[in-house]
Amino acid sequence: MAALKFEDALARLETIVMELERGELPLDQSLKIFEEGIKLSKTCLKILDDAERKVELLVQDKDGRKHLQALSIDDDQLHG
Repeated sequence: MAALKFEDALARLETIVMELERGELPLDQSLKIFEEGIKLSKTCLKILDDAERKVELLVQDKDGRKHLQALSIDDDQLHG
């Protein structure tokens, strides 16, 4: 099975939340999509954790020491 993209998982999770909030589904179907939502939220968290680790690797100096700093994007970088 191909890996699920973050955006796809998040979009499906948002759909599940909307369906559950409407409250129109029978209990068994609500439980089924709730379970799917839990799995998707764990998938999203894992993808985000993996991305954070990649960022940490990218900010290591040549001696292998990490020096994390907050990334800031100014308007020139956003629009330009």
